[in-house]
Amino acid sequence: MNKINLYQLRRNALAKEIFTKTGGGIAIISTAPEMARNRDSEFPYRHDSDFFYLTGFEEPGATLVMQVSGNGKDYDVQSHLFCRPKDLEREIWDGIRLGPEAAPKTLGIEFAHSNQVLDQKLGELLADQDAAYIRLAESAEADRLLRHWMKQVRGQARSGVNPPSEFHDVEALIHEMRLFKDVHEIDIMRRAAAISARAHIRAMQACKPGMREYQLEAELLHEFRNSGSQSVAYNSIVAGGENSCILHYRAGSTELRSGELCLIDAGCELDGYASDITRTFPVNGKFTGPQRTLYDITLAAQEAAIGMTKPGNTFMQPHEAALKVLTQGLLDEKLLKLSELGSLENAIETGAYRRFYMHRTSHWLGMDVHDVGSYRETTQAQASTEKPWRILKSSMVITIEPGLYIRPADDIDEAFWNIGIRIEDDAVINDSGCELISRGVPVKADEIEALMKNA
Repeated sequence: MNKINLYQLRRNALAKEIFTKTGGGIAIISTAPEMARNRDSEFPYRHDSDFFYLTGFEEPGATLVMQVSGNGKDYDVQSHLFCRPKDLEREIWDGIRLGPEAAPKTLGIEFAHSNQVLDQKLGELLADQDAAYIRLAESAEADRLLRHWMKQVRGQARSGVNPPSEFHDVEALIHEMRLFKDVHEIDIMRRAAAISARAHIRAMQACKPGMREYQLEAELLHEFRNSGSQSVAYNSIVAGGENSCILHYRAGSTELRSGELCLIDAGCELDGYASDITRTFPVNGKFTGPQRTLYDITLAAQEAAIGMTKPGNTFMQPHEAALKVLTQGLLDEKLLKLSELGSLENAIETGAYRRFYMHRTSHWLGMDVHDVGSYRETTQAQASTEKPWRILKSSMVITIEPGLYIRPADDIDEAFWNIGIRIEDDAVINDSGCELISRGVPVKADEIEALMKNA
């Protein structure tokens, strides 16, 4: 299947949802704006994920408008793309633009217009549409534009023209679609994970006492770009020593010291899709006794979670499996006191473990590193009851990332101080369980030590 057909199928699927829900309507989805970094300089541009999912178009300044109409059981959709017009002078400075003339054939869009006429055309396209599908409460500017367009339509009331009377959240429909990955998406994510795995290996092999965190970050970035990925999927975490206990620490200038651990949480973005891998390893290539003990507990927790990552289980069951192993390990090493808590079950029920493990084991992964999609079932529940956790199904993609973070404290054995460990892999759920697409980088302690020894 070529890419044009892929995006057309996605737009058709969204149109079908709109037709089923309200019998038709209009959907408006804009891409991300450019963002100034400082004077006369912008951040590297990254498209909006929902917009790209439906169009495959990466330029800024674009808006997709879909008109969905229906008659009985059949529906029809016409897509309008508003994009930057061709401009020779701006293209000399900023790069070639596709332009509205070439967009229909290139993108499989029915109609394309200059974004300079968006304001005029939206008033026309909204006319006599019963329902509008928009991003609800997206921004003050988006709300202002919608009010302006609605005012244009209301101004035609004497001509018998009416504005939409219903407004629905278009993101709810798109995000449910994005939760389930197709073959094309999973192929990209496999390749992204393979690149990221090689980057983690490169960083492990380059690591030596006396290096700085930013130097290992440079090794990651080199492998990402040298292998063809366009960017990082998120700001890389390279955390040495006590920094490994800071969950979202950015790679800084801290010196990596012998006898301490280094935690790297990093992944590339390839063709719009994220990877997300975490490995923790000894700076000098050899785990100490306490480090190895906690590492093996964390790895056992991950293996328990992997075993529960399969169709039919809920999103929370892998987390619950990991939590049981981690909490038992904390009790075994007397980081939690059995004499005070009474039992493993009570340690979990009271949340005593949260001192050392304060995040969930998984999140969705896809175009965004913390990808979209409800973690609760979307079927309607009674107002007085909480919706159940999502049932895992084939073609969902999640991370599996248990961790332990031991900060200095008077009631903690000093041998465990400043040990932060997280192990994270990317899992594609399939009919038989799950496929770990990020295991191109070693995960067992002995394998990590061997890799670093032979660097």
